[in-house]
Amino acid sequence: MICTTDRTDVFNDTPRVREVAWRHEECDLSEISASSVPVIVRGFVEDWPAVKAARSSLSDFFDYLHRFDRGAVVPISAGPAKLDGRLFYNDDMTGVNVDRGNATFTMFLDRVFKFGPQTPPPLIYLASTDVDEVLPGFRVENDLEFGDLDPLRSVWIGTHTRVAAHNDLPLNLACVVAGKRRFTLFPPDQTPNLYVGPFELTPAGRPISLVDFAAPDTVRFPRFEEAVKHAQIADLDEGDALFIPSMWWHHVEATGQVNMLVNYWWRTVPKHLGTPQDVLNHAMMTLRDLPPEEKKAWRHMFDHYVFNYNGTEVDQVPEHIQGILGPITPEVSASVRAFLRDRLDRRES
Repeated sequence: MICTTDRTDVFNDTPRVREVAWRHEECDLSEISASSVPVIVRGFVEDWPAVKAARSSLSDFFDYLHRFDRGAVVPISAGPAKLDGRLFYNDDMTGVNVDRGNATFTMFLDRVFKFGPQTPPPLIYLASTDVDEVLPGFRVENDLEFGDLDPLRSVWIGTHTRVAAHNDLPLNLACVVAGKRRFTLFPPDQTPNLYVGPFELTPAGRPISLVDFAAPDTVRFPRFEEAVKHAQIADLDEGDALFIPSMWWHHVEATGQVNMLVNYWWRTVPKHLGTPQDVLNHAMMTLRDLPPEEKKAWRHMFDHYVFNYNGTEVDQVPEHIQGILGPITPEVSASVRAFLRDRLDRRES
């Protein structure tokens, strides 16, 4: 067990994430989403009524959220105070260290506001759930305009929690409604130094770092010291927002008595292109264990057709038969998916 008093802050001298001070009415979100590094937007949603209620008092915030409560059944994680808020694996990594189940949002909210102010509090957590399902009508008063984009809008509510470092494919704009949040971020090239766990069995759908940031075991995870050198810290208050570029690793700690975050996930490429994670998973299965010379040959193929592709690679192929060599239209994507399904089915039979 790691208690709060046992912590060793290895991030004391870590650089802070770059800050800007735009109000969302004045900001073109394309300016933020074009950034290749994380960006803090101070006071971005400070005019949301939910933020104002959270700043007023716990009782005002409780009353405000209950205005939108329609008794939705939601997935809940719960654990004892000795976890110090950490959502992780159980001791033998066959499952998670919290109890999971469903409850009405009414019951969940009552328990968060009852036990959140305790010292230390138990872990009670609602993660990444569609805002409209949990709080219908909330976005009428608390939302951002994304133009032609249609982001996934998720809500996160709980007591003190610590979510292990992970990355996400979509772009992410995380808006703090209640409590305080610290994001510890790493660029994608720090993956080898974060000691990532299994891909299939994960606490929340994405592979996570196995390092406990509150008490890093540098004997077991010696390369983590190198990762720390590349880290950035974002300390957010109510009303602040953080933009996280695709695939940046981020550890998240919520430290208020009652914490709430609304985040927006979106991609700038068409949905029919699919997800690179599927490609990585399949490549690990089919390429990773090849003999060295074969892997070298396939590296050249990937460089030519994927990573260094500039469009001239198919000049010699007539346009009407280019298929996947040419532009990936919805029709081409559907054809390739059917082709892949057929190939995979044949190998399994």
